[in-house]
Amino acid sequence: MTDTILGTGATALDAADPLAHFRERFRLRDGLIYLDGNSLGALPKATGDRLAEVIGDEWGEGLTTSWLGAEWSTAPPRLGDKIGRLLGANPGEIVATDSTSVNIFKALTAALSLRRERTVILSEATNFPTDVYMMQGIEAFSGGRVKAVTVAPDAVVDALDQDVAVLLLTQVHYKSGRVRDMAAITRRAHEAGALVVWDLSHSAGAIPVDLNGANADFAIGCGYKFLNGGPGAPAYLFAAARHHAATPVLSGWFGHARPFAFEEDYDPAAGIERFQCGTPPVLGLSALEVRVDLVLGADMAELRRKSLALGDLFIERMAPLCDTYGFELASMKDHAERGSQVSYAHPHGYQIVQALKEYDVIADFRAPDILRFGLTPLYLRYRDIVDTVERLEKVCATRAWDKPQYHQRAAVT
Repeated sequence: MTDTILGTGATALDAADPLAHFRERFRLRDGLIYLDGNSLGALPKATGDRLAEVIGDEWGEGLTTSWLGAEWSTAPPRLGDKIGRLLGANPGEIVATDSTSVNIFKALTAALSLRRERTVILSEATNFPTDVYMMQGIEAFSGGRVKAVTVAPDAVVDALDQDVAVLLLTQVHYKSGRVRDMAAITRRAHEAGALVVWDLSHSAGAIPVDLNGANADFAIGCGYKFLNGGPGAPAYLFAAARHHAATPVLSGWFGHARPFAFEEDYDPAAGIERFQCGTPPVLGLSALEVRVDLVLGADMAELRRKSLALGDLFIERMAPLCDTYGFELASMKDHAERGSQVSYAHPHGYQIVQALKEYDVIADFRAPDILRFGLTPLYLRYRDIVDTVERLEKVCATRAWDKPQYHQRAAVT
């Protein structure tokens, strides 16, 4: 294969890359090409030192005095404000807390509390399963008064009627990487009298987001993908300031106006803190803050430009393999509609992803037939894309994917 993309060699592109120095700030084994940052981000080197400090000094020496002395108690809104700088939110509109699934439940029930006369939660049928599962859980919890409804992806806007209280959508689709127009869809929902909860799990740290510019109501997202907070990292929840009177069903003690007054009745905090629930996960928040600080040091416009260039290179290099080996592009070529991943459909997708590991390439698979290649500009190089496609071609040419062990699906794919 030639070493050209848009008239410039991959080596030259790497040499001129203004983000290249960020790669040294991540722990990545020599020879490994990691294309799964849209599932679990790579480890920032500074995370280990920070966790050692929290464990050894703040916990080991400070013990309970660190709730104030090390500012553990205020970590969720403090980190939320930092995440807000990546997402176009104002201070006091995001809190880092709980898991994505729990925050979906909180955001949806908060939205329902503001639209009590309406009974439908609407989403697309191909949304990430946990989003739909939480909708279905609320339907069951309500005794059937609230209905969880899903429709075809392109039918969502037309399904906004007088019964829809809240629309739940993922901005960047987890399989295809398709990007939805947040501002346009939010506007249409508001015209129909509905609120919107946006899932930003594949957006934050990957593409420019402007929540207030889009007049967003609520948003949630995870901390372990492009924010590199580590496995099981805390998630975050955005509530526009105008919605801070909403009532999330989960009313834990850290969401109380005076948690250490230990009052018998719940009195929600006045601002974003009401969306907290239990005791903050200090270790997870500390690890997540390292990566958020790291990405805040990068130019998001440059990060997006490189992400799209990496994707263009991948698509260009894959074209011959599509013709020869039957790969089908499942992502959009249009930059406005493509997130920071490139996906392909193939009937042997699972086996191919497993075989790629023999060649030191880690990607991932999503049933029934999608190979996902996550593009994380802070540590991926252009030459990694060239090498990946060359290794993928070897997997296909030698049928390395057809080994018996790859025909048995693992519990985690």
